[in-house]
Amino acid sequence: MALQCFRHLHSLLRCSSLTVVRRLPQPPARCTALLLDGCRHCTHPLLLARPLATKKAKGKGQTQAKVNISAALVEDIINLEETNTDMQAVVEALKEDFNRNLNVRTSQGALDHIIVTTKDGKFPLNQLGQISQKSPQLIVVNMTNFPESTAAAMKAIRESGMNLNPEVDGTVIRVPVPKVTREHRESLAKLAKQSTNKSKEALRKVRSKSVNQVKKFKSKVSEDTIWLLEKQIQQMADSAAAEMDKLLAAKTKELLG
Repeated sequence: MALQCFRHLHSLLRCSSLTVVRRLPQPPARCTALLLDGCRHCTHPLLLARPLATKKAKGKGQTQAKVNISAALVEDIINLEETNTDMQAVVEALKEDFNRNLNVRTSQGALDHIIVTTKDGKFPLNQLGQISQKSPQLIVVNMTNFPESTAAAMKAIRESGMNLNPEVDGTVIRVPVPKVTREHRESLAKLAKQSTNKSKEALRKVRSKSVNQVKKFKSKVSEDTIWLLEKQIQQMADSAAAEMDKLLAAKTKELLG
């Protein structure tokens, strides 16, 4: 009796195992597993080129696969390296803005790249006037070479967002350096936040441009390829935005002390 039950159990387990194998999902006919680390329809580990890196999904206690597409294999659709370069350029521009314009103590170098709008176009302040720091409390801009742009330079300095109140004396602009007060520090921190938001908007434009480029190929490549490319672009944008958040956190800490 026991032997018969064992044989029956062995047969049942074998049958169940075959059933599981038959039910394993098969890869689509145009699976993109050769291009990627994985495919969202392919769950069998043998189809993956290497294990997927995972990270926690925002707001969920789950994990999501990190897409890593071979740029060379999709270059006819989009240049991913160029997209990444454009996104990193936005990050670097924010970093440069922080270093140049958002310092607790204003120096003559902070005024160099203030853009002045004149009837002949837009120019950096240091191309129109000679900037010098007479004392820790005073910066002077000599507009002798372009006296007709003095008023425009005054306006540009006042509207630079650096909390400056210039005074004009003929063709000389005197710029008192504001005291390092708590209010001044908080004002600079708000400007840092505003600059970060503007940079994130520029980042979203780069992402949208890239996604629209990918969508143009909907009729030529598989749906999975389009989906995965869009996901890759979004991951690149998320990474750049995270860098911006770190820059903002560091600058805020520096400004507020």
